[in-house]
Amino acid sequence: MTNLKEGDKAPIFKGKDQHGKTVSLTDLKGKRVVLYFYPKDMTPGCTAQACNLRDNYSGLTKKGYEVIGVSTDSEQSHQKFIEKYELPFTLLADEDHKIVNQYGVWGEKQMMGRKYDGIHRTTFLINEKGVIDHIIKKPDTKNHTEEILELWS
Repeated sequence: MTNLKEGDKAPIFKGKDQHGKTVSLTDLKGKRVVLYFYPKDMTPGCTAQACNLRDNYSGLTKKGYEVIGVSTDSEQSHQKFIEKYELPFTLLADEDHKIVNQYGVWGEKQMMGRKYDGIHRTTFLINEKGVIDHIIKKPDTKNHTEEILELWS
């Protein structure tokens, strides 16, 4: 899992969003960034997490937070996910695993006795100076916004 810790400089990521537009952490300098990594579009836990952030999005943006989700799904998969659930924030397609590896969230997982590699659900709260203020390991998918607000209030 991640070797990053709170207080570390956040790795400068660069990836394509759901429209094929390049998004980089350097573009977000001066903003508080909620960078959340999730395993897969359209799955129950990932949908619950995305919808919780969607339902509280206006409150997050009023506080100046920029929400960005990252998974290894394609741009097309992200487009369908966004359209189906009316998600108002950016999702980055990290098909080459560059960002998940930078942040150390790709690794061995286990489900029902079967081991496989995948994304460990993790959220990084990055401040205006590009420093990681908080890392939420295993976020509560149904109450994720509350976790963010509690840490960043």
